[in-house]
Amino acid sequence: MLGVLILSLIGGFIFSLLRIPIPWMLGPIIVVMLVQFFYKEPLKWPGYLIDFGVVTVGTVIGVQFNTDLFGFMGSILFYMVMVNSILIGGSIGIASLTSKWAKVPMKAAVLGTIPGGLSQIVIFAEEEKVKEIGVISYFQVIRLLLVVVFVPFIVAGQVISKQPTDAKLSIGLLLLIVLAWGCSHLTQRLHLPVAFFITPIILLITLQLTTPITMPQVPAFVMNVAQLLIGAHIGLMLKPDMIKLPVRVLVGGILSAFALIVLTFASSFLMSFAMETTYATSFLSTAPGGLDQMVLLADAVHADASLVSMFQTFRLLFIFILVMPLMKLFYRWQNKNYRLQEESRVEKC
Repeated sequence: MLGVLILSLIGGFIFSLLRIPIPWMLGPIIVVMLVQFFYKEPLKWPGYLIDFGVVTVGTVIGVQFNTDLFGFMGSILFYMVMVNSILIGGSIGIASLTSKWAKVPMKAAVLGTIPGGLSQIVIFAEEEKVKEIGVISYFQVIRLLLVVVFVPFIVAGQVISKQPTDAKLSIGLLLLIVLAWGCSHLTQRLHLPVAFFITPIILLITLQLTTPITMPQVPAFVMNVAQLLIGAHIGLMLKPDMIKLPVRVLVGGILSAFALIVLTFASSFLMSFAMETTYATSFLSTAPGGLDQMVLLADAVHADASLVSMFQTFRLLFIFILVMPLMKLFYRWQNKNYRLQEESRVEKC
């Protein structure tokens, strides 16, 4: 743990000196990822630190959430369904091409390409008895890494000037983070998707709407700490044994990730035009990255983090609640048809 923390601090410091976007997330990602390919001892980063980083991001977004967005919920919901339908449909099309070129079974290619959470996708693959768990994990991890590394440079030119804040860390903010942390553990036991991110946002929005509590200001270093905690974890995700896959699979994962980024370009232009949002907001709302990372990026470039969190949360719920159950039904129907065809063939013989 200490070694990863030191590497993360070094990476964040170097990237901040070089004025690279979101240095305290990209720095730890790059440095930790590179070191683990040369350092033979296992590098570890405790799960509770990752969860704390995500809770912190969720709390900050909840504190700063623009509740006026709920007044436009009808039109926002329409665009969320439309954008996510484009993304899921495009993902399946990209998976089909990747399956043929990289010689990966279609089911594994689809599960590797759909931009859902890694752990949930892997659990689903195991339930469906998909053998290519390593391929699916690689596709999901390489997509996340490429999105997190390249997207900051894509939206960096869209940064909106913002007055620097001289806010200091307050007891109120600390208490809200602790309260969100405790509630997140409860909702995780209830199997709420992305509990450590969604719970703080719901909690803080509820407090804003139902109580006279004044939301505290957030010092910039709080988000820097969250970036480091999450960045160190992402840097450890690409394991050295993943690059032992066939070259076509390795290249296929990279190409499918870039194809999804290109698809995001198109859908974000559509969203930007239709909803009259900034390009940074629309791009980060539709980008196929992790929920917490895209919201961190939105905060860093001063995009509308409230809208980004709504779109990214909806995408995960859209995949978990609708897409994955439909996929399960489709694969069961497909397997049933396959068994019937096999039985018919045996009877004819």
